[in-house]
Amino acid sequence: LFLATLTYDTLRFEYEEFPETKEPVWILGRKYSVFTEKEEILLDVTSRLWFTYRKNFPAIGGTGPTSDTGWGCMLRCGQMIFAQALVCRHLGRDWRWIKGKRQMDNYFNVLNAFIDKKDSYYSIHQIAQMGVGEGKSIGQWYGPNTVAQVLKKLATFDTWSSLAVHIAMDNTVVMEEIWRLCQSNFPCAGAAACPAVESDVLYNGYPEEAGVRDRLSLWKPLVLLIPLRLGLTEINEAYIETLKHCFMMPQSLGVIGGKPNSAHYFIGYVGEELIYLDPHTTQPAVEPNDSGCLPDESFHCQHPPCRMSIAELDPSIAVGFFCNTEEDFNDWCQQIKKLSLVRGALPMFELVERQPSHFSNPDVLNLTPDSSDADRLERFFDSEDEDFEILSL
Repeated sequence: LFLATLTYDTLRFEYEEFPETKEPVWILGRKYSVFTEKEEILLDVTSRLWFTYRKNFPAIGGTGPTSDTGWGCMLRCGQMIFAQALVCRHLGRDWRWIKGKRQMDNYFNVLNAFIDKKDSYYSIHQIAQMGVGEGKSIGQWYGPNTVAQVLKKLATFDTWSSLAVHIAMDNTVVMEEIWRLCQSNFPCAGAAACPAVESDVLYNGYPEEAGVRDRLSLWKPLVLLIPLRLGLTEINEAYIETLKHCFMMPQSLGVIGGKPNSAHYFIGYVGEELIYLDPHTTQPAVEPNDSGCLPDESFHCQHPPCRMSIAELDPSIAVGFFCNTEEDFNDWCQQIKKLSLVRGALPMFELVERQPSHFSNPDVLNLTPDSSDADRLERFFDSEDEDFEILSL
């Protein structure tokens, strides 16, 4: 196994050897040995959907940029963490992408939701334009919190996936709010906000029966995103053990973070190093070929993953988890409670059953696309996520 050092905006890589270490390699809740499972590690990494800068896509908003080079890295990281949730939702954590092997329809349904065009659910076009309504001009850099909030709004229209997206603010996960969100038995989350949903579903090639089946479900699959600030200018080392444990949980979606122009999607760790996918290379936009198939090789990182010291991580991050069932969520809660007992691991966030009295109105935390209270949105959509409570010892 090797470490790839990416030369920005090229596809040339310099390889360093992956450490021959007895330390386990953790990738999104899976544990591997470097000595006996090198191929499995690489296959797992390659199977993640990899979104990078693209060029020559249709202009955003009709007249905007046709490339996101230099400004879209956090938006691409947001796509990657959300794509991992959709992969878990529709394909399962055990699914693997193998070059040249024919993939099932659900795989292409997931990939199509992120393609660079205006009518894909989670395209760069949708993310950039949804941000405009929240004070982000197209081409402006997002922080982890902002991209999480925008993705939450876009997910409301994705009736095929029928996800419950919760963003835990104030470093606090309120279990009662999540139960209420995931057990809401409304016919369809996006129906009221998106009257043309039938044609959207058919246009995206999604099976109609999926929506019917999900309407009868008692638990909506949960995407939980937790924006955090783990220090002032650098990560407080007291959080490092806790952060590592997040990658060990089977519900892990990884972490998005970084500074302007250097956001990464962190998918695991080995020893004191984080393993990540880097969006900082520009590839041409992809369109379906003459037979209607989407060439998909450029959406999978087929070189060994990048690594960096955990100590270099920018303290502003968002941690993600996916709970497909209520049992998954209850298990996650138990793991978080156990984590608070680990010696030398400072909790990154608090898990509580009910909303503390000092919290703001619960409706503020469950924004919907037709919410019109701009003042309420103000505190969530900040330029560099500066208003987080600073966690310290």
